[in-house]
Amino acid sequence: MRIRQHVNPLDLFFEKFRGVKPLIDLSRELEVEVGCADAQFLFERAHQNPSAQYVGLEIREDLVEYVNKKAKVQSLPVTAVWCHAQLHVKDILPAGCAARVYVNFPDPWFKRRHHVRRMVDPVLAEQIAHLLAPGGELFVQTDVWDIALDAMSAFDGDDRFENRASEWTFWKDGNPYGVRSWREQNAEETGLPIWRIWYTRR
Repeated sequence: MRIRQHVNPLDLFFEKFRGVKPLIDLSRELEVEVGCADAQFLFERAHQNPSAQYVGLEIREDLVEYVNKKAKVQSLPVTAVWCHAQLHVKDILPAGCAARVYVNFPDPWFKRRHHVRRMVDPVLAEQIAHLLAPGGELFVQTDVWDIALDAMSAFDGDDRFENRASEWTFWKDGNPYGVRSWREQNAEETGLPIWRIWYTRR
């Protein structure tokens, strides 16, 4: 299956929510991954704990279709939603519904003229603050230094998030969840540095 590697999130086409809202069972713990791609991370979490529910937010429609077909075949509680995470989270998920939110290796958009397309910023922080229940966890990972700084600026600069490693400090004890996205796996196998930040929702 050929998957588009990039779409321009600034395209006016993405301003309107065109996906399908997930069915959320508020009696079950919910975990959300922003920019889930093939949702390897969520599928591994679902294998660990199939009693919870897992939602991946993804702007590439073909990946959403792939994830939902795979979840159906494997009978796992994983759902992908086609959306623009910076714009639509409040429209598709209720406030305080998530126990954990993950941002794993967001697209770095390396070219300077494309930096405006980067996902992790105060706008995304507002959406994630809406999602997380008090005491909920936000975990951010990247192998790109500039993105790590963007994330720390967005979330350490927001009083609703408490950095578990102390203010303006990266988490140095590895991934606490015991599962890996494809990109994390590749970064570790090729020796790339990974910067991690772990927050609690105040």
